[in-house]
Amino acid sequence: MCLVKNLKQYQPYMNKLERFLVFCSGAYLPLVKRCPGSIHQFIGIGGTVLFTAVFAGLSVGYALFTIFESIYTILAVGIVWMLMIFNLDRYIVSTLKKREKFLSELKQALPRLILAVLIALVIAKPLELKIFEKEINRELDRQRLATISESKDEIKAGYPELLKLEEEIQGLKAEINGKEAFRNEKQVEYDNERFGVKTGETTGRAGIGINAEKKEAQLDLAQKDLEYTQSLNREKIQDRVQKINLLNEKMTAELDYQMVSVAANNGLAARIQALDALTNANTAVYWANLLIMALFIMIEMAPILVKLLAKRGPYDHLLDLYEAGIVLSADELWYKKKSESELRKEVFDEIQPERRVARRNFDLGLFHKK
Repeated sequence: MCLVKNLKQYQPYMNKLERFLVFCSGAYLPLVKRCPGSIHQFIGIGGTVLFTAVFAGLSVGYALFTIFESIYTILAVGIVWMLMIFNLDRYIVSTLKKREKFLSELKQALPRLILAVLIALVIAKPLELKIFEKEINRELDRQRLATISESKDEIKAGYPELLKLEEEIQGLKAEINGKEAFRNEKQVEYDNERFGVKTGETTGRAGIGINAEKKEAQLDLAQKDLEYTQSLNREKIQDRVQKINLLNEKMTAELDYQMVSVAANNGLAARIQALDALTNANTAVYWANLLIMALFIMIEMAPILVKLLAKRGPYDHLLDLYEAGIVLSADELWYKKKSESELRKEVFDEIQPERRVARRNFDLGLFHKK
């Protein structure tokens, strides 16, 4: 009794920050003050809960930054999310009570540990997106280029006449090249005939003779045929080029329409998908991502593990005593109320026959007067 009295008298001084951190830990401050050895433990637990909530607010703030443009909306939702995670973590820690048996404590802590892991995964993902932001941006650019290339191929496949026009142009150019090659061949034969170069097509006699005149006539005919073919095919090529330009304008319009959605593909889901692609393709990013998730899981689970692995201390005994006192007081109050009620029932049962006799006599007296 004297020891308890001395404990009540000795309550160490705690500043506002320490009291706030004890509040964050979910512990009952008046009882914590009576356990000086446990104060720093609860301050550490409260700090972990507080910083986890801060990380949660920053995490959801960055996630919302990829969705909303209004800073006020981001701040409002971020603060609400931070307070919700803070309250949830505080509830998880405060409801975990030390028992005499470790297995019963583990059963009690298991659902809280699972919930802590889920909270950690939710908090960690947006922060991972921020940490790997540059790599994700490069991956998104690569995906956009791939999407643009695929879109071009799909759009081009929707215009088979474009390929046909290009083939026709190549055919017309090939015809011109063939005529030009034939003209050049006749030019070489004419020059060899004039200069006396002996070949299978020339006589080997220099000068302008009958054969040279024939070669010249063939050259003139080939030149006229080339010029006629060039004039005719160039008109056809120009007509087909105009048609191709019209088709290219249509394809460009379709591609620009699709590029609007491609350029807007920079939201939260796209970034998560890009991060997943990075982790599958890059071993370093995979392990870094895994370690970051493990870090946040450990931070979230730390308060629960501390309470689970710590020995049952003075605070736990005082808390049990305090709660047992409340239960006992409630039982005493209930017993008192019940006893008073039973006493009133007994008194009522005793005086009820007398009241009935008095009432009957009163009624008879009124009857005789009449």
